[in-house]
Amino acid sequence: MLLLAPLLGALLIAGLPGHKQLLVRRTAIITATFALLIAAGLWFLFDPAAHEFQLAESVVWNQRLGTTYALGIDGISYPMVVLAALLSLIALLASASIDHHVKGYYLLMLVLESAMLGVFMARDWALFYVFWELTLIPLFFLIDRWGGRNCQGAALNFVLYTMGGSVFMLISLLLLFDAVPGHSFSMDAIAQAGRALPQQTQVWIFLGLLVGFGVKMPVFPIHGWLPLAHVEAPSPVSILLSGILLKMGAYGLIRATNILPAAVMSLQTLLMVLALVGLVYGGLLAWRQTDLKAMIAYSSLSHMAVVLLGIATLNIAGLTGAVMQMVAHGLVAGATFLLIGLLYQRTHTRDIGQYSSLIRIAPRFAFLTTLAFIAAVALPGTAGFIAELHVLIGGFQQWHWWIVVLSLGVLISAAYAVRTIGRLFTGPVRPAMQHVEDLRLSETLAAGVLIAAIVLIGIFPAPLLHIIHSSVGNLAGLFVGSGR
Repeated sequence: MLLLAPLLGALLIAGLPGHKQLLVRRTAIITATFALLIAAGLWFLFDPAAHEFQLAESVVWNQRLGTTYALGIDGISYPMVVLAALLSLIALLASASIDHHVKGYYLLMLVLESAMLGVFMARDWALFYVFWELTLIPLFFLIDRWGGRNCQGAALNFVLYTMGGSVFMLISLLLLFDAVPGHSFSMDAIAQAGRALPQQTQVWIFLGLLVGFGVKMPVFPIHGWLPLAHVEAPSPVSILLSGILLKMGAYGLIRATNILPAAVMSLQTLLMVLALVGLVYGGLLAWRQTDLKAMIAYSSLSHMAVVLLGIATLNIAGLTGAVMQMVAHGLVAGATFLLIGLLYQRTHTRDIGQYSSLIRIAPRFAFLTTLAFIAAVALPGTAGFIAELHVLIGGFQQWHWWIVVLSLGVLISAAYAVRTIGRLFTGPVRPAMQHVEDLRLSETLAAGVLIAAIVLIGIFPAPLLHIIHSSVGNLAGLFVGSGR
């Protein structure tokens, strides 16, 4: 039901008259709301104590090819499913400014939502790959048709980067498929076969998966598509790009860790170095930006490096922090891109130097934006603090004082966040900004939901940690024998 709901909504929109834009928009929003209600309702059916996939269904597609339509969720994928459903609804609510080819826009957004949900629910690697590639089609057109001045270059750059990485991922998956007795793409079968491979073979296969997932995550230095795509994409699409698409790469990397434990252990130092370099590099580039969307894009590189660092620890604390950071950054990125996009609609500029003292003119906007940037710094009381604290503890257990670089990354984040808040909301009121409209009720509600979720998880993290714990503990158990 969850997978089909957005697709059915897209089919319904395809049959609606193109000139009835309000009806198309309402249909898309109702469909996304229904999908979110289904995702949230799974909470009551989900057993946090079980580490295996739950609510599973499986139908054989092709016996000779070893492909199966197999869906399910566990403690790692379920938070991502809810996050994808929530941000998809928020992105649709934020799409009121789309005034051309409205029917095609909302249709593609719903197809994109279904593909993202499929990535997180797939229990068969062939099915996973189908959904993974399916996300490229709507994203290419969403950036190319509704993006900024350089939208065509950004869309092509994004697709080429992602498809190039997917080639490495596909080769690795085919090698794992060949290693399975009887040849199957089942995640369980491939995990058993992958763990039995020699370490050197595991390393080569894992490197292919690292490139494939690292491009989407993105991991330094294969992040070149990120700033251009974020800057040129419509703001609602940027919400999904940063809030969900990046998490697909991190989610895939966690699954790869489960398949090839010997490879991950031998490459642990490399992953740590890539994470720390990306953490500082992304923060410094974000600090230098004057374009608000470019700044948030580079900050995403820094925040996703925290996820990679948590994965590299290979212990319960670090892996828990990685999953928590995926949730926290999804909410923070969604809120910041939403608010900056709404501000751009009103002022037609993203140059931070053009703003000042908006707190007098748009107090609701100032309040929610300040909270969003505070959350991006991961101050206590926000979801990011819980995530980074876990990564800090897990990293210290593994590498001791090397983890102090994480604190340096937090300080850099604080520097550009404080600078941005100061530039936006202090100083004399510029004449061009005297008539900026404050957030409307629906916009305040959309941003308020994300900010409330960030604060709620920051103050009461136990329910989310309870969901994550069993699956993460099972994954970390693969590395207990090595002292991690």
